[in-house]
Amino acid sequence: MKILTRYVLREFLVPLFYCLTGFFSIYVLFDLFGSFSHLVKTDMSFQEIVEYFCGYLAPYVHYIVPAALMLATLYTMWCFCRHSEIIAMRASGVSFIAIVKPLLAVSILTACGVAWVNEVYVPARAHWASQLKKNLFDKAQLVRDDNVVFRNTQSCRTWNIDKVLDAGATRLANVRVTVDRPGGGRLFAINAATASYLDGEWWFSGFDIQHYDIAGQEIASPTPEADALSTRCFPEFSETPGDFLTQNRPWRFNSVMDRFRYLRTHPDLSESMRNDCLYDTWAQILSPFACVIITLFAIPAGIASGRQSVFKGILGALAMYFSFYGLTIACMVVAKNGWCPPVLGAVLPAVVFLSLGTRSFLKQR
Repeated sequence: MKILTRYVLREFLVPLFYCLTGFFSIYVLFDLFGSFSHLVKTDMSFQEIVEYFCGYLAPYVHYIVPAALMLATLYTMWCFCRHSEIIAMRASGVSFIAIVKPLLAVSILTACGVAWVNEVYVPARAHWASQLKKNLFDKAQLVRDDNVVFRNTQSCRTWNIDKVLDAGATRLANVRVTVDRPGGGRLFAINAATASYLDGEWWFSGFDIQHYDIAGQEIASPTPEADALSTRCFPEFSETPGDFLTQNRPWRFNSVMDRFRYLRTHPDLSESMRNDCLYDTWAQILSPFACVIITLFAIPAGIASGRQSVFKGILGALAMYFSFYGLTIACMVVAKNGWCPPVLGAVLPAVVFLSLGTRSFLKQR
């Protein structure tokens, strides 16, 4: 790594660390105002309390990180211009792109981190933290994903699950699966004491099967040997444990993959609900890109604050920041009301402000 790159990174990462720490601390303090009295009475360990706050903060990361990047970028570029460091770098033959490349690289890496948090960490921990807070930090009262009713419209199957025995929903108790004919009418129904998801397939134990004819009357089993087994695999059941977790988990805590799978397995959703789900899914896909977009227009704003006026640069950056999220909210309302395609409503703010940010950035060259 070049000396210049290390220097720019050091000058940028220090204020970025302070901004991130400050923003996360504000969120933690606000939550402590309402939760401190319950936390001191709980038997939770320090590690569990830290895990709770990490889960509590995870859904807000895609808002906090872009704001921290904007402030850190403004401060860094303002310092460089105030001390004429950019002029010295350019006079030494260093291109503008080479100067700001570390800032752009950090913004891309943080965007990847935000995407990972949204896709992996939020579904695993944010729901747990929400339930923990709802139950006043009483771990014994945590609500499991029991009493699940899942309808796979594409495959004409309905699952009724009394108890989910583990956090990953790979072990179920008191399960009833009804399979219907594509044209209507019951094909067969399974009642099982337990169901386990092993190697991508469902294994039922302690089960009995009732078969039905076209008229809906119970008939003798066409496969009596298989139905007489104490444990049997049903490879034709394509449902996964994630489908059951998604069914009971609040929509805002689901990953992009969970949301797309939910839309595929529920083609009978109403138009308004499908618009809501599609917009939320694409908005979550595009939310990490805000890190790069905001950094792009914060770089020229920071230069303006150093060369012309501090207030001009800061106010310009804040105006772009709030305009970006204002347009995002406006497009959300339009898309969820069906006035434009949900994908267009989610993509439009990113495209508009990426174009504006790129244009402002290239003008500095």
